[in-house]
Amino acid sequence: MLIALNKPYGVLCQFTDAQGRSTLADFVVQKDVYAAGRLDRDSEGLLLLTDDGALAHRLTDPRHKQSKTYLAQVEGCIDEAALRALYCGVALNDGPTLPAEASRASEPAWLWPRDPPVRFRKAIPTSWLRLTLREGRNRQVRRMTAAVGFPTLRLIRVSIGEHALEGLFPGETRVLQD
Repeated sequence: MLIALNKPYGVLCQFTDAQGRSTLADFVVQKDVYAAGRLDRDSEGLLLLTDDGALAHRLTDPRHKQSKTYLAQVEGCIDEAALRALYCGVALNDGPTLPAEASRASEPAWLWPRDPPVRFRKAIPTSWLRLTLREGRNRQVRRMTAAVGFPTLRLIRVSIGEHALEGLFPGETRVLQD
């Protein structure tokens, strides 16, 4: 079984939490599935869940170089130098990243409001970035954008390989494979 979930902001990528925070159990009714990969609590978007260990491995193991595409709202107006740096790979404290596909993006027309909203500062503009990675380190997009001088304010994963978020609202699921 393979299920797509649009993980809302503030939801943990686990099914239980001793502190009573929102988890996947609040949205996924299917039993005996687990997340193939993770999204941080403060990130949103596509999360795949499966009961097939081999499939989960193909989706998450870096050797398979499965592409993951994100839309990131960043602080400031992203410039060509930052895009070039992301494209070439960025030096992080745990080593250099692989090159990423990076381009400016427009705020998507389908974008849902976030609760709580992203902080607004009148004097500091924001811009959107489309970033495709083929590795998956902890908080990698946030660390990469910060390393090039544009901290991430909002992060939405829109696709994993051939699977896309399209048409799923926050908290909704879609069965992709029975």
